[in-house]
Amino acid sequence: MTGLTRPIRFTLNGKTVDALIGPSETVLDVLQRCFNLYGARESCGQGLCGCCTVLIDGLAVSGCLYLAAFADGADVRTIEGLADAERLDPVQEAFIASSAFQCGFCTPGFVLMTRQLLAENPHPGDDDIKHYLAGNLCRCGAYPEILDAVRTLASRAGPG
Repeated sequence: MTGLTRPIRFTLNGKTVDALIGPSETVLDVLQRCFNLYGARESCGQGLCGCCTVLIDGLAVSGCLYLAAFADGADVRTIEGLADAERLDPVQEAFIASSAFQCGFCTPGFVLMTRQLLAENPHPGDDDIKHYLAGNLCRCGAYPEILDAVRTLASRAGPG
């Protein structure tokens, strides 16, 4: 790394971590370079496709645009941090049960966006789901299966 660097500290998937970052490095750059986390991927490089989605303090952001300096002190969650040693996250389980993926390139972003959607609206209708996930693109065209996965998960959530 060349030029000016600075240290940051943040919580990554439940653990406090430190990283030395450059002024223009993104969260995606740091996740890959410092922590070997490749679930979030750069595809469009413009924050338009959702492949680079990570959760920062519970909110989905485009990791390819979000400067790492802004993650200092934040809680960062990636797709790698959803499952525990015993079982997958319910959103991951629903995506598998509905075959809501083909190549898997976009799946981490859809899973994280679905987690945020259901945290905000546990019982979304089809229009809500489509609107919320509109910023995530799937080149394989697995949209019907993705919609089914979110519908199924929302129906299991029960009232409230």
